[in-house]
Amino acid sequence: MTAQTAFTEFLAPPGWRTVDLLSDLHLHPGEPETLQAWQGYLQTTPADAVFFLGDLFEVWVGDDAAQSPGFEADCAARLRTAAERRPIFFMAGNRDFLVGQGFAAQAGLQLLPDPLVLVLHGRRWLLSHGDLLCLEDRDYLAFRAQVRSPAWQADFLARPLEERRALARHMRAQSESRKGDPRTVWADVDGEAAVAWLRSARAPTLVHGHTHRPGRRALDAGHERLVLSDWDAAASPPRAQVLCLSAAGAQRVDLR
Repeated sequence: MTAQTAFTEFLAPPGWRTVDLLSDLHLHPGEPETLQAWQGYLQTTPADAVFFLGDLFEVWVGDDAAQSPGFEADCAARLRTAAERRPIFFMAGNRDFLVGQGFAAQAGLQLLPDPLVLVLHGRRWLLSHGDLLCLEDRDYLAFRAQVRSPAWQADFLARPLEERRALARHMRAQSESRKGDPRTVWADVDGEAAVAWLRSARAPTLVHGHTHRPGRRALDAGHERLVLSDWDAAASPPRAQVLCLSAAGAQRVDLR
């Protein structure tokens, strides 16, 4: 993937002034503060378009989960209402890669490939969730290759919904346990691989999430990466941040 030389381009319509980029909200019914902050954001953002760059949801077990009343269906309804006012785009993350065309149609989302070049106000921005560039996390990348295969997904989605939910709860518990282990070493984006992507995409800036290490980091004299914040409205201080792109560049906006 790091040797990729062709990137999908998305040319923003001339009328767009601002675009919001967000990632790693990890929406979950057990975290009502973050859910409320997200709902408020959808109702009030002045952006001309919204791009969710992965891990909008803490877990996604299949689009059929949104066919019955509950958390997933409520999220779909709120997204569809928001999408009636402005286009909303979704790029899969490592937690919600099973979001498919069914949910996208229900929620009014437009699905995006990873990575993607956004051309806005004459500037090229390379957008990605970011997990593909964490080259040192070999175990995860092997797992990613497995679960992104059509055969694995067909087998998983063929299982009863409640079985999939139980498996997701188990995987989430394992993830939370790993977070609390001081021996856990979290991989970061590989700088050389990021520069290779940027050169191939003819873009100066990579915008990504996944690592939960928000900031602006120079890669070399002509390239940089902007790391999106994760969301946790119950934290102290709360985290609910948007990166707004405009003709003036990129600006971080804290919503809490």
